[in-house]
Amino acid sequence: MPEAMVASSASEATRGAATQQVDVAVVGAGFAGLYLLHRLHKAGFTSVVLEEAADVGGTWYWNRYPGARCDIQTIDYAYTFDPELERAWQWSEKYATQPEILRYLGFVADRYDLRRDIRFRTRITAATWDQTAERWLLATNSGATVSCRYYIMATGCLSSPKPPEIDGVSDFKGEVYFTGRWPHEEVKLAGKRVAVIGTGSSGIQSIPLIAEQAAHLTVFQRTPNFALPAHNGPAPADRVALLESDRASYREQARWSLAGVPWPQQTAVSWQLSDAERRERLDEAWAKGDLVYILTQLWADQAVDVDGNALLADLIREKIRETVKDPETAAALSPHDHPFGAKRPCLDTSYYATYNRPDVTLVNLRQEPIRSITASGIKTDKRTLDVDVIVFATGFDAMTGAIMAVHPITGRGGKSLSDVWANGPQTYLGLTVAGFPNLFMITGPGSPSVLSNMAVSIEQHVDWVVERLIAMREAGFTAIEATETAQAGWAQHMADCATLTLHRLANTWYTGANVPGKAQGVMPYTGGVGPYRSICNEVVSHDMLGFKLTGPNVAEQCNDGEIVRLQPDVRLVLNMLADMKLPPIESLGAQGTRDFVAEFNASRPAGRPVGEVVDGTLPGSDGPLPYRLYRPATPGPHPIVVYFHGGGWVFGDQQSDDPFCRDMCRRTGMIFVSVGYRHAPEHRFPTAVEDGYAATRWIAEHAADLGGKLGPVMVAGWSAGGNIAAVTCQLARDRGGPQISGQLLVCPVTDCTFDRTSYNDNATGYFLTRSLMYWFWDLYCSPADRTDPRVSPLRGKLEGLPQAFVVTCEFDPLRDEGVAYAEALAAAGVPVEQLNARGHFHSSFTMVDVVITGVSGRVQMADALRRFAGLPPERKEGDEGVRPRSVRLAA
Repeated sequence: MPEAMVASSASEATRGAATQQVDVAVVGAGFAGLYLLHRLHKAGFTSVVLEEAADVGGTWYWNRYPGARCDIQTIDYAYTFDPELERAWQWSEKYATQPEILRYLGFVADRYDLRRDIRFRTRITAATWDQTAERWLLATNSGATVSCRYYIMATGCLSSPKPPEIDGVSDFKGEVYFTGRWPHEEVKLAGKRVAVIGTGSSGIQSIPLIAEQAAHLTVFQRTPNFALPAHNGPAPADRVALLESDRASYREQARWSLAGVPWPQQTAVSWQLSDAERRERLDEAWAKGDLVYILTQLWADQAVDVDGNALLADLIREKIRETVKDPETAAALSPHDHPFGAKRPCLDTSYYATYNRPDVTLVNLRQEPIRSITASGIKTDKRTLDVDVIVFATGFDAMTGAIMAVHPITGRGGKSLSDVWANGPQTYLGLTVAGFPNLFMITGPGSPSVLSNMAVSIEQHVDWVVERLIAMREAGFTAIEATETAQAGWAQHMADCATLTLHRLANTWYTGANVPGKAQGVMPYTGGVGPYRSICNEVVSHDMLGFKLTGPNVAEQCNDGEIVRLQPDVRLVLNMLADMKLPPIESLGAQGTRDFVAEFNASRPAGRPVGEVVDGTLPGSDGPLPYRLYRPATPGPHPIVVYFHGGGWVFGDQQSDDPFCRDMCRRTGMIFVSVGYRHAPEHRFPTAVEDGYAATRWIAEHAADLGGKLGPVMVAGWSAGGNIAAVTCQLARDRGGPQISGQLLVCPVTDCTFDRTSYNDNATGYFLTRSLMYWFWDLYCSPADRTDPRVSPLRGKLEGLPQAFVVTCEFDPLRDEGVAYAEALAAAGVPVEQLNARGHFHSSFTMVDVVITGVSGRVQMADALRRFAGLPPERKEGDEGVRPRSVRLAA
């Protein structure tokens, strides 16, 4: 339908109209708004879509700049709700252009007869919640008002252009264009001197095409971005074949993937690959021209580890240098201020090669900032450049900008959304806001949104919202609102997820850093599309956890609480273990358990390289014991830490905690000696602790031979190993040495009492179960011996022990006895710090590079060990986001 006809139709429909009464009002007629209207029609809700533009399309209506394309392959960036629609529309290219996407959305609107309920050229000027009527009243620029039960924002994440922050814009006498609001008529640039300010996605896409037209193009770049070749053309045959071989399966895999595109989870880590292998993987990805592939498929740690990411970023910078002939220009175009992927990389066509043209100039604003725009051009610190046209590719007020543009939004009790979000957006699931009943956001801040294939995320959000409205109607509820508790819990979960990624190390529009004065924080949900979908489903299955529902003829329902209390990667690990449907470990018997754990450990990522790993034997309490020594790469001699592995005194060996020992060796700069003590039931109590004590004495006596410093050693241990470390300190005090300067006890066994709260609250579901602990105890120690301080160190004398750092995990049966031991040490005058790791389970800290959120705790453990050795803390790059959470107990 021509735009003039659309506008005329909309005008006639609203002129002089009384308040329109509908069940649902939707803002925006883009991908989200159109699908939402279709679902509402099918569900029987009266509805209207209010759209500022003259036609459907949303961001694809406005973004008409040269080269505008999607950066997700169009076989993935499309609706999937109707197989007939998929068959009816065939994309012409791998990455469709803006005109084709706009035609597609118009085709969808017509196919499902959606235009009849869309009011074009209509902008909301105010939205107010009427508590008495339990309805939203919407004022519009046309004067017509809308009253709706439910108000849904389908405004998009990148649809509110950010104005330039440069003096003198209004003084310029030439032509000015904005990529986010490009004219609908042809823009003629031939023979003109053109300036493009900004090298984000729209700049990178438009610059090559503008350069082909302009007499001269000057690009003003403040921050370089990574750009990858799109290699556009027909859709790749292999992906098309994969889709068409089983369309339903392909789409379902996308819905449960991390990014909304069905690529498998990569398992190889960067340090397992040679330089040649890493280069080969990048070359393959470079040739594919697939953004999601290069962001996820090279190696498993590329998005979560500074070192693994740097290897990839260096290779991409090599690609830039290979393409751009001038070394100074290539250096200016090479990003060094953010990890690869922490800012959304761009897909380009000949972007870097464009700078080889003699009629293209790059101005590096880091070296010569813009001072002002004059009547005839742009003035920098060093020169004035006369231009005829200025194109502002300065991006968007992302995530929140389009929502806040519909202003004011006034919720319950006169609460203003602007005030509530003054310090950053607060939402529950990215869908709702406490204090704003019946208000929903599609792909709002706090949802996967821009970190995903938006088409998949939009469909998931719309389906979830409409199904909730249907369920409410059937149950007699008329209002739904998130609770403050749930919203605060979601904010914490968002922060936890952000620590998994490197987004926290970049100033980007993901964090609001591109808008002066905007509160900063990672706004999209970084936990992945599939995990997010699972959480939304759990909210429903837990009786709408975190929501209050009310209605005139039904009892209020409010199941308050936090939907996610586990750390996000811990949740993934536990879900994976649950999906394996393993039998109880104790049912396997001692040897069967050892075989299972050995097989499980073999599947973990390999530990990181250290200076040297040496295997040897040492004399135990009754025969030789194996050990594995981890030596730092730095020159020695080094302080020595004697380490005891976990395993309930029944399984494990000197290499079963290999990744943890390597990580701590690297973080502390110390030698770690992991001791393989003897196990029950073949060797019951007190064999393990006597082996531990004997090994510690021998290592201290032979410190110089091992490359260590003479003097006190330190002891450390996890779980049953923490028990051995604690007992070793007591034995060393009572038996005249060796001298121990500090003890690191990670989730230690300290007592034989099973009635503490943590034993009951965490009895099942967290891998280490109460029944498994019963089994360990029965194999290791008879009931008559369990009060012996050599098995229950909490019952021993604690005065005069070395300083300690005690780690406990929130979801661990052993939590409370670890806390009790730390408190008892403090009461006995022992300097002690205690870290209660929120959201973690018993195995969190030894699952290095699987449970990434354990980094914070391991940094604090390393700091404690260095403190025990009289050394200052040491930080690795990437630890900037770590915040200490340990508590020093009064001694």
